[in-house]
Amino acid sequence: MGIRTWIESWPVYRQLTGDDPLGRGAAAESGYTERLTPRVRTADKVVKSICPYCAVGCGQNIYVENGKVTQIEGDPDSPVSRGRLCPKGAASLQLTTGSARAKHVLYRRPHGTEWERLDLDTAMDMIADRVIEARRSGWQWDHEGKRVRRTMGFAHLGGAALDNEENYLIKKLFTALGAVQIENQARI
Repeated sequence: MGIRTWIESWPVYRQLTGDDPLGRGAAAESGYTERLTPRVRTADKVVKSICPYCAVGCGQNIYVENGKVTQIEGDPDSPVSRGRLCPKGAASLQLTTGSARAKHVLYRRPHGTEWERLDLDTAMDMIADRVIEARRSGWQWDHEGKRVRRTMGFAHLGGAALDNEENYLIKKLFTALGAVQIENQARI
C-alpha cells in the first residue's frame, strides 16, 4: 500500500475530503467495521423485560439464542429509559450467564469458614425456625403498662427493585409477624 493510499484510508482524511464532514457515516467506517455484524443478529427471539437493579424500571431487550440469553440491551421503546441503561443495567447479562452467579442455596454455619450447599426446602425451614425463635425470644407484650404485641427480634430491609404492590405485601407480612423495623432500600 502506498503512502497516498494509506493516508486516504484514514477516517479523518475521508471526513475532511468526502461527503461526511461530521464523521457520522462512511467517513468513520473502516474495513474492519464494515465486516462487523451485530451481536444480536443471530438471536431467535427478543424478550422485553425490566432491569432488576433499582426502582427506576428501565426497559431491556433480552436476546435469546437456542434457549440461552446472549445479550441484554436498553429498550428504545421504553418510555422510562428510552433505550439507555446505567452501568449496572448494562452489565445485567452477568445475572444470567456470569460464572459468579449463585445458583444454589449456600449456607455458612456460625463460626464456620466454608460454605455448604443446602436444598431449598431445608433453607426455608431454617428461616421459618429462626423467625419463630426470634418472635418467641424477643416478643414484647407490655411496654409501660400498654399492650404492644411486637418483636424487636428481627427486621426487614426491602430492595429498591420491588414495586409498590410487593412492598405493600411485605409490609403487611412483617407487621403481622410483629416486626417494628420495616424499611426499604429506596428510602435509605
